[in-house]
Amino acid sequence: MKELQSLSDWDEANAGKREGERRGAFITTSGRPVRRVYEPADVADLEYERHLAGPGQYPYTRGVHATGYRGRLWTTRMFAGFGSAEETNARFRYLLSQGNSGLSIAFDLPTLYGYDTDAPEAYGEFGKCGVAVSSLADMETLLDGLPLGAITTSMTINSPAAIIWAMYIAAAEKRGVPRRDLAGTLQNDILKEFIAQKEYIFPPEPSMRLVVDTIEFGTREMPRWNTISISGYHIREAGSTAVQELAFTLADGFEYVRWCQDRGLDVDEFATRLSFFFNCHNDFFEEVAKFRAARRIWAREMKERFGAKNERSQWMRFHAQTAGVSLTAQQPEVNLIRTSIQALAAIMGGTQSLHTNSMDEALALPSEKAARLALRTQQVIAHESGVANTVDPMGGSYFLEALTKETEEEAYSYFHKIEDIGGVVSAIESGFLQREIADAAFEYQREIDTKERVIVGVNDYVMDEPIEVPILEMDPEGEARQVARLDQLRRERDGREAARCLQLLESACRDGANVMPFLLDAVRAYCTLGELCDVMREVFGVYQEDSLV
Repeated sequence: MKELQSLSDWDEANAGKREGERRGAFITTSGRPVRRVYEPADVADLEYERHLAGPGQYPYTRGVHATGYRGRLWTTRMFAGFGSAEETNARFRYLLSQGNSGLSIAFDLPTLYGYDTDAPEAYGEFGKCGVAVSSLADMETLLDGLPLGAITTSMTINSPAAIIWAMYIAAAEKRGVPRRDLAGTLQNDILKEFIAQKEYIFPPEPSMRLVVDTIEFGTREMPRWNTISISGYHIREAGSTAVQELAFTLADGFEYVRWCQDRGLDVDEFATRLSFFFNCHNDFFEEVAKFRAARRIWAREMKERFGAKNERSQWMRFHAQTAGVSLTAQQPEVNLIRTSIQALAAIMGGTQSLHTNSMDEALALPSEKAARLALRTQQVIAHESGVANTVDPMGGSYFLEALTKETEEEAYSYFHKIEDIGGVVSAIESGFLQREIADAAFEYQREIDTKERVIVGVNDYVMDEPIEVPILEMDPEGEARQVARLDQLRRERDGREAARCLQLLESACRDGANVMPFLLDAVRAYCTLGELCDVMREVFGVYQEDSLV
């Protein structure tokens, strides 16, 4: 066999051909330089058994399941929620009828901040970015007729996560579905709220206590439920690079593990139900490398740092969503192409479930047709592309393995910086994480403004034509129905029982007891979201972020 030519020799031999290369920087979406070609020397220090191994083998770089999608396809979990509980219930029924295999609930802004629909703070925000849920009655309407024992449900809720989860559990149990049979995921990641999304209510310490309460409760009572989805998605949407998304998300995960261990939970009790949620942006190879590096880092740290012995505790299981921030209002049909590339990257990276954004989401909440096309994108990839036929089909690529290694190394650099500051909470309070994201977002926008980075339809290939995508219109009477339902609920419930439950919750918050049993009693008594959050606001206080200079 002819001896392999080194990259430097190859480069020298082909020097005269470089003039044919396009002008400009060759970089990933995150700004990492990409070399002309990669070779065996770029992965010479990788040991197959230690760094890769087979699918389903530690450190799970190539996937947590030996059979990949040959055994089971990823869950198509389309995120939905708008207006009233009735409207969102109708959308869920439609998605299930079209082949959606899991539900994902989006809540409106007042719900995310712990306000009832009729609160003064909620004025003008009803149902605009998700469904309004102010009480168990709303949750019952939202879930009416849905097969809760046969599907998994994800809920994107954070500060009031324990309350909304209690409503879901109570609604299911009223339908005859025991809590032990419920399967799904509670986002419940408060650290990323302080870092990126800013939908926090309480200060970091009591917020973390509530997260641990839910993890402890789920560990004991709900073996099929993922009690937290540690989320990088919003960090990326705020403007971070792929490495920052990965590093900050995993650092948050390590912090949750520490807090649970401090509560007295054994790592192998709770870690099997930790899950993750990542963004999938435009740069195909960078995203695949990010997912593979994430699995390798998490497995190593859980085993070597936290002492996890159960292999399921070492698995990183994650949901992915295509990048909302990449969607453009200009030429919205082009978003179908962006979403397809991003979805394929998530699948090649080994996601366990996937949401594909709709083409019209830069303009409004998705129309029914746009949501169907987004779902069909996943179905075509699953059944027509062939990528699900083998596990980790890109494994062994010099470029991909080198990129995976570089991503891992850069993530560890951030871990060390965060530890030097004093941990995630200290890094949040000092503004370090927020400034890192802001700087990355500024640089990305600068590249667009100077056309160093082309965004089709925005700064190049621009067309002057009217947008003809139909926009979803919500029921204008939805808010009035919601307010009337709340008014009726307060009149007809047992007021003394509701007051008693609120008092018991206040005592539990002050005494350090796990709040979940008290929340379950309170939501069954039809205490409202706002009332329950007000009790916690009184006990825990409300967080105000210091301005960053």
